[in-house]
Amino acid sequence: MDCLVAGCGLTGSVIARQLAERGAQVEVWDRRAHIGGNMYDYVDEHGFLVQKYGPHTFHTKKKELFDYMCRFEQWQEYKLTCGAVWNGQYTPTPFNFTTIDTFFPPEQGERLKGKLKAAFAGREFATVVEVLEHPDPDIRAYAEYLFEKDYAPYTAKQWGISSAEIDPSVLKRVPLRFSYDEGYFDDSYQVMPVHSFTRFFKNLLDHPNITVKLGVEALKHLRVANGTLLLNGVEITAPVVYTGALDELFEGIYGHLPYRSLRFEWHYTEQGSIQAAPVVAYPQEAAYTRITEFKKLPLQDKAGSSYALEYPVPYSEGQAMEPYYPVLTEESKKQYAKYRKLAEQIPNLIFCGRLADFKYYNMDQALENALNICKAL
Repeated sequence: MDCLVAGCGLTGSVIARQLAERGAQVEVWDRRAHIGGNMYDYVDEHGFLVQKYGPHTFHTKKKELFDYMCRFEQWQEYKLTCGAVWNGQYTPTPFNFTTIDTFFPPEQGERLKGKLKAAFAGREFATVVEVLEHPDPDIRAYAEYLFEKDYAPYTAKQWGISSAEIDPSVLKRVPLRFSYDEGYFDDSYQVMPVHSFTRFFKNLLDHPNITVKLGVEALKHLRVANGTLLLNGVEITAPVVYTGALDELFEGIYGHLPYRSLRFEWHYTEQGSIQAAPVVAYPQEAAYTRITEFKKLPLQDKAGSSYALEYPVPYSEGQAMEPYYPVLTEESKKQYAKYRKLAEQIPNLIFCGRLADFKYYNMDQALENALNICKAL
């Protein structure tokens, strides 16, 4: 074995493939019983392709990243649409002029749309943070209304903390549109696999120099002692690509980093459709944040519909749950920096990916990061 990769999600699998193509013998471990990490999908008992860990689509502005994905699967154009429901009314997200028409009286709505066009002339969208800080009281009031109805309650449920505590980067992820345009992303390439994400991973990992071992918990075999990586108690000098949580690798010596997990409640209905978009947020619901209707992700022409309610829950290490989202606060970022400093002192440890970087990645960002790591190795 020339390299050990802990985790066969997108980051670990891409690095494994790149190294294998260079002639390295690579062993890939994953503690789950399947490949693909959080992108894993399967056909359920009703014949619908569903994603076990919540909705994923691939989108990017960079042709070279899309071309890389095309090596291992066929792709079909797919522009994700999302929405939100409060006060019994549906609006597209990112919020746009339809949102204003839905929730504001006509005269007030026309005045507000005019002000937004003038204030943000030449721009298609802005973050809610920018609009909240705008000097015009009507524009600011619009952002405050959205914050009250959607961002604040959704944030409280999703992250388990108030919106005042959350890092601003989280609130900047979803823009406000200054038009009637819909669609979650504006990237040049927006696609879903023709077959499945799992098919993509099977092809990606299908190389004679790659050995995949599932159901293997890396932390039962890997540990750090005196700045050295040990494999089953013996020093390992080969490169180790680690995509798990750094606090767990270092046995929580600086305390455990905060993550949020998710619980999915799965349903099937004989109705042809249950909501207006594949992914819809429900900020006023007491416990769940959103519903994903997988019949529409991608569009599957079958009777009935399979869907999942998404319930955020606190993550606890050692429990039967996944650490989905790092909770980014000033305190947690300082805590992570201590673990990162320790990891950087181990020359053969390559730590990367959503968990090891304590950062939220879109798929294209994870792919680009993995390819850049391979260039540096």
